[in-house]
Amino acid sequence: MVLTTKFTSIIKQAFFVSFVLFLCVSSCKEYKTEKVNTTSSDKNVWSMMDEIISNVTEPEFPNIEINVLDHGANPDGKTKNTEAFKKAIAACAEKGGGKVIVPKGKYLTGAIHLDNNINLHLEEGAEILFSTNPKDYYPLVETSYEGVELINYSPLIYAYKKKNVAVTGKGILNGQASNENWWNWCGKDTYGWKKGMPQQKDSLNLPRLMEMGQNATPLSERVFGEGHYLRPTFLEPYECTNVLIKGVKIVNAPFWIIHPFKSNNVIVDGVTVESHGPNNDGCDPEYSKNVIIKNCTLNTGDDCIAIKAGRDAEGRRVAIKTENIVVQNCKMIDGHGGVVIGSEMSAGVSNVFVENCTMDSPNLDRAIRLKTNSRRGGTIDGVYVRNVEVGQVKEAVLKLNMFYATYTNQTGEFIPEIKNIWLENVTVKNGGEFGILAKGYEDSPITNVTLRNVNIEKVENAFSLENVKNLKLIDTYINGSLMQSPPKTED
Repeated sequence: MVLTTKFTSIIKQAFFVSFVLFLCVSSCKEYKTEKVNTTSSDKNVWSMMDEIISNVTEPEFPNIEINVLDHGANPDGKTKNTEAFKKAIAACAEKGGGKVIVPKGKYLTGAIHLDNNINLHLEEGAEILFSTNPKDYYPLVETSYEGVELINYSPLIYAYKKKNVAVTGKGILNGQASNENWWNWCGKDTYGWKKGMPQQKDSLNLPRLMEMGQNATPLSERVFGEGHYLRPTFLEPYECTNVLIKGVKIVNAPFWIIHPFKSNNVIVDGVTVESHGPNNDGCDPEYSKNVIIKNCTLNTGDDCIAIKAGRDAEGRRVAIKTENIVVQNCKMIDGHGGVVIGSEMSAGVSNVFVENCTMDSPNLDRAIRLKTNSRRGGTIDGVYVRNVEVGQVKEAVLKLNMFYATYTNQTGEFIPEIKNIWLENVTVKNGGEFGILAKGYEDSPITNVTLRNVNIEKVENAFSLENVKNLKLIDTYINGSLMQSPPKTED
C-alpha cells in the first residue's frame, strides 16, 4: 500500500487501538512473520558492514622521517612555507615515502600536494595556516564543485591519482576562511557578501559550470579559477587508493572539508571539524567506495556527513556509484543534518551504515536526511542505522525528500528511488517537528522503511508522509505511545 495521507499531528489513541484490533484479529500471523524475517535480514545487513570494515585497513609507510624544518620551513606564522612543504614531500617521495613531520609551531602556506606513500604528520602544537590569497592555489587542478568536475583552485591539501597517502597527528589545519575571505563568495549577506560584490551565482561562474556539466563539455574546457569565485575544497584525495586522515583538527574551511572523490579504501578516524561557514560539510565521500568515518566530532555550518554521487547529467555520465560507507562512533553537533545523502547523488548510493553515534544541538536540523529530486534521478538503496542517541534536532529525526530544491527549478524527467531504510535502537529526547518527514512520488514511492526499537520521547508530529510504501514500525514509541504499522493491502 502507498501512504498518501499526511500525518500532521500525533496519531490519536483511538487510531492505535483500531490498528491493534486489526492486527490481532486479521493479521497476527502476518505480523509475527514480519518480525522474524526482518531480524534475519538485519543480521545479514550488519554482517555486510563487518566485511567492509575488515577489508579496509590503514596504509603502511616506510620507516622514513623528513622534517619540514630541514627544508626551509619557518614556524613563525608569517613566512610562506609552500616551497618548503613541496621540497620536504619530494625528498620523502624520492626515498620511497614515509612520514613528513610538521613540528610544533605555526606554518603559513599555500596548497600542499601529497605524493605516493606520504604521511603528512602534524605533531601536537603544530598548526598549518592556509593562505587566504587565492593565487596561492595555482596552478589550477582537476577537482569538483557541488557534483560537477572542473579545473579550479587547488584544494588546500590535494592528492591526485596517488596510493597510500595520509594526513595524521594532533595538530590543527586552519583554512583561515571568514566573512572577509572565501565565505563571502557564496553570495549571502550572513557570510559577508554585500550587494555589488562578485559571487559564485553570477552567470559566468556556478551557473556556467552547471550548464557545462549538463552539456558534457570536455573537462579541459571547464577552466575557472581567478574571477569565478568558486571556493576550493579543504582536503581532497582525487582518484586515490588507501587514504588515511587521522587525529587532526580542521577549522575554518572555505568550502567542503574532507572530500574523497573517486577514491577507494578511505579511513577518516578521530578527526575534529569545527567550521561554520557556507557549504561547510564535514565529510563528503563522492563516487567513492569503502569509506570508514569513525570516532570523529563534527560541528559544521552545513551537513556533518554528506554522501554524494554527482549532479544530474554529470553524475549519470560518470556513473560511479558511492557505496559501502560506514559511520561509527561519531558525534554530530551543529549542522543541517547528521548523516545525509544527496542532494548530488545521480550515480546512486548504496550500503550506508551508521552505528553508535550521538547527535545533539539546537542548531542541528535533522538526524538522518536523504535529499534528491527529478533532475538528480538515481537510487538510494540501503541506509542502515542502529544504536544512535539523538538529544535535540529542529525539524525531523528522519527526513526523506524526493523534492529537494535549491538554486533554480529542480524538476526533470529522472524520477529518483529511495528504498530500504532501517533505523534500530534509536533514542530521541526531542525530535523537533516530525518523527518521520517523507515525501515520495506516486509512481516512485519511498519503499521499505523500518523503525525497530525506536523511542522518540518528544516531537510535535509523529509523521508527515506522502507516497511511502511498506512502512514497518516495530517496538517503536513516539511521545509515549506504541506505534503500529499501517495494514498491508494489495497494490
